[in-house]
Amino acid sequence: MTLSVFFVSYSIVEPFTNVLLKRMNPSIFIPIIIVVWGLCMTFMGFVSNWSGLMAARWFLGLAEAGLFPGINYYLSCWYKRSELGIRAAIFFSSAAISGSFGGLLAFAIAKMEGLGNRPSWAWLFILEGIITIIIGIISFWVIQDFPENAKFLSTEDRIRVIRRLKAEKQSSADHEDFKIKYFWMAIKDYKMWLGMAIFAGTDMPLYAFSLFLPSIISELGYSMTSAQLLTVPPYAVAAILTVLVGWIADRTHQRGLCNIFTSIIGITGFVMLIAFQRPEVKYAGTFLAALGIYPCIPNSISWISNNVEGSYKRGIVLGFVIGWGNLNGIISSNIYSEKSGYIVGHATIIGFLSVFLLGGSLLMRYLLQRENRIRKKGGRDYWLADLDDSALEDMGDARPDFFYTL
Repeated sequence: MTLSVFFVSYSIVEPFTNVLLKRMNPSIFIPIIIVVWGLCMTFMGFVSNWSGLMAARWFLGLAEAGLFPGINYYLSCWYKRSELGIRAAIFFSSAAISGSFGGLLAFAIAKMEGLGNRPSWAWLFILEGIITIIIGIISFWVIQDFPENAKFLSTEDRIRVIRRLKAEKQSSADHEDFKIKYFWMAIKDYKMWLGMAIFAGTDMPLYAFSLFLPSIISELGYSMTSAQLLTVPPYAVAAILTVLVGWIADRTHQRGLCNIFTSIIGITGFVMLIAFQRPEVKYAGTFLAALGIYPCIPNSISWISNNVEGSYKRGIVLGFVIGWGNLNGIISSNIYSEKSGYIVGHATIIGFLSVFLLGGSLLMRYLLQRENRIRKKGGRDYWLADLDDSALEDMGDARPDFFYTL
């Protein structure tokens, strides 16, 4: 229950956080939420009852909700569509790296048991919370706003950045004011709903894998302390492939194919965890599982972001996609309840990855490819009748000269 409550608060506010980020500006919004969730994390180390822990987890979810959709939206306002993948991948690879260091940190902090009359798990929350608060405070001087008013750019540089984006039919974040019609444009776009299926199909496996990897490894016959150390290599390898897939997708403009092939690797890994009993084979399966999950997260977000134009619409779509994906984290915290084998948990993840592959990535790529063919043949040019430049720009990705990234 304490794991699940985080995902509820985390998910319900995510669809609206990018609108708030736009109104407050990144240099204010992002540092504030980092400091607040650092405080929540620190306080978790001092809770003395179940209700206190539940409250801390609830507010932790509220505070963290704006970061992942916010950073990806922020990056999409700075970089061209063909440049976003590697940046999103580098950002998200930090999750795999933190998972790697998390195992080492948990191993080290286990030796603090009883220090200050507190259990080692409390020290884990306290130390990680303090580090987060420090980073949040530093962020007030580090995070820049959108290109139109970034302080580190000269006037000429700002113009150059905006021209680069407009050359690819992209907008930055300051050319439009919020209107309720942008919300309805997002809701009516099939790409948002397919994006939600895609992201849920990989986000639930991500949470389940990261939450229970030490338990999965310890079930192979290792002590929990050794299992914490053995989580490091799968995360490290996943971080490398995450960046590599981001680079390949940028170069080839084939984000859908990258999703398809990478998810097959992940499905293979979880099949190995079910089908084989030898510990070394199962441990190899954890590598493939990590390789098949982590690269899909930033690649999917980049893919969806590439194909939704209009800064407010893109922000709303990303919020709903990521929020729905994270809501499925409730499932992830409840599927590894078996005492051994974890067949139900592994099979559930295979099911989600299959949705990601078949009901999401393959279908999305087919629909986008079909629409591109229609536009290249002039089949949507009639939409341009009697439209001036302002109305054309307001169409976003519906404009006939906007071609989707496959």
